[in-house]
Amino acid sequence: MNEYIFVEGGMIGTNRHGIGRGLKQPILIVCLLLALPGFAQPAGQCVLEKSTLTYHVSHPLHETEGISHAARGKVVCHAGQCDVLIAAPVKSFDSGDSNRDLHMVQATHGAQFPIVSVRIRLPESAFGASTVHCDLEIEFAGQTVQYRQVPFQEVTEGIYTRISGTIPATLSDFKISPPSFLTVPVKNEMPVRVETTWRPM
Repeated sequence: MNEYIFVEGGMIGTNRHGIGRGLKQPILIVCLLLALPGFAQPAGQCVLEKSTLTYHVSHPLHETEGISHAARGKVVCHAGQCDVLIAAPVKSFDSGDSNRDLHMVQATHGAQFPIVSVRIRLPESAFGASTVHCDLEIEFAGQTVQYRQVPFQEVTEGIYTRISGTIPATLSDFKISPPSFLTVPVKNEMPVRVETTWRPM
């Protein structure tokens, strides 16, 4: 049976073939995947309580950050395996400049691929440590990219588990042409900081 999560603009199924093609920055995806470790419980389910996804882009003349709090996610654990799916609308990232945000949506083909999603599967035996290394699969801007052994930090407080880490994403990973300012393009690096809080269902 497929699991579903609801995001702005529609529904995404956990069945790979049912995932919305629209994907946001790989940064958001990675953050969501990190939540798996904290909820590794037999036959358990957890939902994303709150999140902050922040992408960073550098230019010789300025630094830019875009922030989203709109990610939705779910973790399902059964028979020693945990599956995590996280998704966020591409247009939910706010850099403080509406023109820049509109250009970002255009550059990442946000109209055609409005959702960015992250998937991860881990054995329960990988959970419990303060640092968990995750293999992530991100769908964004019409591309699917895998990141291996990305470290995330886990802290448990009562029923809540906080997962945080940085995804080493680049524009070229997703075949995105670097935007230019005064004819000078931004750097290829686009790290994404992920901060998530999960709770049992």
